[in-house]
Amino acid sequence: ALTGPNGCGKSTLLKVLAGQLTVVSGQARTLVTSTYLDQHLGALEPARSVLEQLQSLNRQLSEGELRTRLAQLGLNADRINLPSHRLSGGERLKAAMACVFYTQSPPQLLLLDEPSLGLAPIIVKQIFQTLRELAKSGMTIFLVEQNAHHALRLSDRGYVIVNGQIRLSGTGEELLHNQEVRKAYLGGI
Repeated sequence: ALTGPNGCGKSTLLKVLAGQLTVVSGQARTLVTSTYLDQHLGALEPARSVLEQLQSLNRQLSEGELRTRLAQLGLNADRINLPSHRLSGGERLKAAMACVFYTQSPPQLLLLDEPSLGLAPIIVKQIFQTLRELAKSGMTIFLVEQNAHHALRLSDRGYVIVNGQIRLSGTGEELLHNQEVRKAYLGGI
């Protein structure tokens, strides 16, 4: 997880890794297949339903199996037949993660940019539960997130960036208990 204040370079770094921004000096590369998801979720086709999109990505699973897996991610059965553009922000994020998770050739690395942005707390909790499941399945997740508490609880390794520089690093647990991080990003709790 990479966390830090607004405007410090979190999303910029992720976009460089995803190949969406050109590196001016130095280099950035990932050595594995990756998928980049941001809050705009360009991974979904707006006019197609979630179920249709998943069926085109994974022909090995039956419609019933896909429905079961979508329900496990918290997507209601009555919503998965709607065009993606009619889903709420939280539903679109879950659907995009399902498209990554259930594709026949899932990426080795998932790059996520601010998945909790603008979502209700209950949806944020569900999203992070889904991310835990993805991580348990063996997928590596590079999470850029301003919500330090959620990001660091999820992460094996965490980094705090300030003004474009990595200021702190350690396990997610270490950073959650670091007094500087607690004071600056966790409200001193």
